[in-house]
Amino acid sequence: MDKAGHDEMAQFGQRVPMDGCVFCKMVAGEIPVVKLYEDEAVLAFLDIGPVSDGHTLVIPKTHCAKVHQCDPEVLAKVASHLGRIAGAVAEAMNADGYNVLCNNGKAAGQAVDHVHFHIIPRKAGDGVFTQWPAYKYKEGRMAEIAEKIQKSLS
Repeated sequence: MDKAGHDEMAQFGQRVPMDGCVFCKMVAGEIPVVKLYEDEAVLAFLDIGPVSDGHTLVIPKTHCAKVHQCDPEVLAKVASHLGRIAGAVAEAMNADGYNVLCNNGKAAGQAVDHVHFHIIPRKAGDGVFTQWPAYKYKEGRMAEIAEKIQKSLS
């Protein structure tokens, strides 16, 4: 397996563990978790370092480090369960709302190099994520950025 966290077998949705990956060890049953949902492709469990009560992680059982490195079929399987799990977490926690987050890379706050989605139940005024660091683009900058991204997509 390569450093990016996937190989040819993982690209086809087969469960391929990454040596040393804590989430792969959880999938294999080597590390205990409080499971909320599990099927052949997806595992959801309570985060051991929650931001709020009910903070849940949803992971593909197939190892991939970042979203752009995952096979689309693997992502589709995870995505097909995210809404149902998020709704159940929010309802059970009597939440006013919830965040669904996926950090990719250390600079973005990813602590485990295995794709995972956080479902964070929220209450009004809970003080979590109180400020979104938004700004306005300088004139012409949006077009420059869009062109770069469009070029990368082709």
